[in-house]
Amino acid sequence: MIDESLTELSVRRQCELLGVNRSSLYYVSQRPAIEDITLLNEIRDIWERYPFYGYRRISKELQANGYPVNRKRVRRLMVESGIQAIYPGPNTSKRNKLHAIHPYLLSQLSIVHSNQAWMVDITYLRMPQGFMYLVALIDVYSRYIVSWSLSNTLETTFCVDALKMALRVSKPHIINSDQGCQFTSDEWIHFLRDQEIKVSMTGKGRCHDNIYIERFWRSFKREEFYLNDYAEVKELKKAIEAYVEFYNQRRWHQSLDYKTPAEVYFSGTKEKKPMDMWTSASHQPAPFGTCGQAMDNAGALPTA
Repeated sequence: MIDESLTELSVRRQCELLGVNRSSLYYVSQRPAIEDITLLNEIRDIWERYPFYGYRRISKELQANGYPVNRKRVRRLMVESGIQAIYPGPNTSKRNKLHAIHPYLLSQLSIVHSNQAWMVDITYLRMPQGFMYLVALIDVYSRYIVSWSLSNTLETTFCVDALKMALRVSKPHIINSDQGCQFTSDEWIHFLRDQEIKVSMTGKGRCHDNIYIERFWRSFKREEFYLNDYAEVKELKKAIEAYVEFYNQRRWHQSLDYKTPAEVYFSGTKEKKPMDMWTSASHQPAPFGTCGQAMDNAGALPTA
């Protein structure tokens, strides 16, 4: 574009007419270091296997493979190469107003061991032929998925079936849910009481009260479901089973100090969690669990 041999126009004038910075004419790009190229190839290999991994988990994976790198270097190489983790771009929580609502029991509770509290929730999965519904129970302390169940309806029965499977593993002191009609139904409540499990429910509009199971839905959908097409329900079931095994046994969790949920769940440790887990009232940044709304259990039933 710029011809330095022209006598009619100086280089400066040519740059002014083209809107080009004159210093860019003399810039010579540097070749990347061999070490960076080798490391970038490793980063690409990890990212192609796990496209939902960000620079923190890729750094951890590299360290586990013997590369002494920090996450700042990994982040720089990913930005320069345009490598980025995949992020997410029917209402299953409709309340039956004839059903009683129970108080939220976790706001003043320090979660210090496995099976102290579980969370349960339902999410919908769009299939070519319609919707499927997935329910799962997660241990709050360890983020371990204790059980799950898949159904083509929102009947309470498939939620109870998932709970029965979970109780073969262990029994929690408390189970927290939203105010969906499945979890306020007599069938669900009576079954919990028969098992001597305390009933806890999130308040209306308090979007963070059930946050750990909501985070699992986000992870599952962006790391597995949105990346694949499932023509049949049996394919989806196999994918869920494989992902839950990966999530529990092999997925690094930043909030668990880069341990896996299975390590923490079965370790039997009684140590308190890091503060960023927000599992006790003193650890929760306001307005955690309220989304700006006041806590109001005035209309809730007693737990006794």
